[in-house]
Amino acid sequence: MINRRLVLTGLAGLASGSALPCVARAQAASGSINAAEFGLQPGSPDDQSVKFNALLAKASAAGEQIFLPPGTYVVSGLTFPVYVNLRGIAGKSRLLFGGYTSLIKASGADHVQLSGLVIDGDGRPLGEATGGLIEASNVAHLVLDDCDIVGAHKNAVDLFKCGGRVEKTRISNASDAAIFAADSSGLQITGNTISDCGNGGILVQRYEQGRDGTIITGNRVERIRADTGGTGQNGNAINVFRADNVVVSNNVLNGSAFTAIRGNTAGNLQITGNNCTASGETAIYSEFGFVGAVIANNLVDGASNGISMVNFDGGGRMGTCSGNVVRNLSSKGPYPGTFGVGIAVEADIAVSGNVVENAPLYGIQLGWGPYMRNVIATGNIVRTSGEGIYVSVVKGVGSAVVTNNIIQGAKNGGIVGHNWTDVTVKDLTRKSATDYPNLLVERNVIS
Repeated sequence: MINRRLVLTGLAGLASGSALPCVARAQAASGSINAAEFGLQPGSPDDQSVKFNALLAKASAAGEQIFLPPGTYVVSGLTFPVYVNLRGIAGKSRLLFGGYTSLIKASGADHVQLSGLVIDGDGRPLGEATGGLIEASNVAHLVLDDCDIVGAHKNAVDLFKCGGRVEKTRISNASDAAIFAADSSGLQITGNTISDCGNGGILVQRYEQGRDGTIITGNRVERIRADTGGTGQNGNAINVFRADNVVVSNNVLNGSAFTAIRGNTAGNLQITGNNCTASGETAIYSEFGFVGAVIANNLVDGASNGISMVNFDGGGRMGTCSGNVVRNLSSKGPYPGTFGVGIAVEADIAVSGNVVENAPLYGIQLGWGPYMRNVIATGNIVRTSGEGIYVSVVKGVGSAVVTNNIIQGAKNGGIVGHNWTDVTVKDLTRKSATDYPNLLVERNVIS
């Protein structure tokens, strides 16, 4: 049964919309089709899907925009033709899911543009084969602009092989993810506000690893849960999986159950200028089979671990970690594990110019067991940590350079050699080059 309150809200919106006749006239004058003049009735409790699909077909054939006056329209099973340009009044033109299997589907379209709409799933179940409230596949140019998408029972936006942009849109209370985009082609996800979703914020992935090139910038994502559990596949504000050449920059991310930004098997990944607070696990992750990652100028405040560029055993290597501020970490995590580490790296990575404060286990961790090769830690500041810098000294590890760092208030040692978790060398600054010829440890200030 349709939520009567929502329909009444739509009627109220229609009443307020009556103060906007000039807007409707302007739309008509510009060559668009007014949905009300086509027979759609804002505020009606009846399902208007048949009329809406007919209007979509007519406008597509004519290459015209559809203007949706303020009010609520109960619809389901909308199938978008090759061209759609649907515009409403932001916050007032509402498409309310009437049930059945899907709300909006687009497949093989050239251009789909939705602007100024409220798209409301009302928490109603979608069909088993339906991925999201808005589901698009093989759409050459998709635009979601200044929309509100609420109450999706699965993903709010579910995209496959789409290009275009999702921008200035507000998404909340999706039971799964806000935006799921697979095998994208030149997608931009910019300036959106996402909150209170069950399993993820923005998920960008490919079914086979390869170039993706999605740009994720200027979004605000908060309160992302991990309702279906796991150890990191859910509960992330931004998750990039098997997608190369993705840019994640200048986002504000707060209150993720697991990670603010997680790159898994994502090559040539740039994570820059993000503000990450109150993450339940590692705040910023580049893990498993990544090759090439730049993590720079981010702020992390509150997490179990700060920044991890790890899994050399799984092919993860090569990158830089520079100019980040990492602070106020916890030794407690969402599952049994090693937590309280500021920055952890393993292979072919330079760690420079970072500031780490209040990391209860290690400020900076270089290597893990036998997995360390070609790492540099230079010009960093580590304050009030358990250990300042952890260095793996397991037999056979690669080279490490630890120079020109300031370490202050490290309770359990400044620069410490480890065999896995065991302390092997309490103070590496006192060891000679002949003891560990693969290590260069000099010009560090420890107090």
